[in-house]
Amino acid sequence: MQHDLFSTNGGSEPISLGAQSGLLRGFALPLQDQLLDAIQDIALEAPWRQLFTPGGKPMSVRTTNCGTWGWHSDRQGYRYVAHDPHTGKPWPQLPELLQQLARRAASQLGFSDFEADACLLNCYEPGAQMGLHQDRDEQSFAAPIVSVSLGLPAQFLWGGTQRNERPARIELLHGDVVVWGGVDRLRFHGVAKLAAGKHPQLGAQRINLTLRHAGN
Repeated sequence: MQHDLFSTNGGSEPISLGAQSGLLRGFALPLQDQLLDAIQDIALEAPWRQLFTPGGKPMSVRTTNCGTWGWHSDRQGYRYVAHDPHTGKPWPQLPELLQQLARRAASQLGFSDFEADACLLNCYEPGAQMGLHQDRDEQSFAAPIVSVSLGLPAQFLWGGTQRNERPARIELLHGDVVVWGGVDRLRFHGVAKLAAGKHPQLGAQRINLTLRHAGN
């Protein structure tokens, strides 16, 4: 299993992470240029920002969103909102390119007809991290999560359904896609502190796109 997690299969076959979860190595690589252009367009309309936890602590990542719903955090809690609190405008439209990528990735793990209505974009710079958490803010847990990694490599923390279960560490590379749903939908996950480095296209950063179905 350890060998498989660090092998490269070009996204042809999922590497199993659980009963209904898997890693697609290099799955997004054929679309990398279009994805980077789309991210730039999204950030022009809804600029990157640093959010705060309900407890008032600044998050180490910068975020933005696209789609019908955008994930937001402040003193009022974690939630999805239909308008960008910074601009008062609806979030940028979810690009069809991203929708199709997420749909194809989900189908590789047996989740047919996945329709994302929210995409959270997180920008990590060296030293940024994401603590272990569950994605529980969606109205339903029936749809899977599709996570796309671009830029610097990261150590993905893949835990169990209980916070105290020790997570596995899985290296995610530029173009990798992780999908989890069904019995694995509420597994704890996170990202270890990002190591310093420089990616040929993104420089000293990693961008993660997490596509979800957040509404009814």
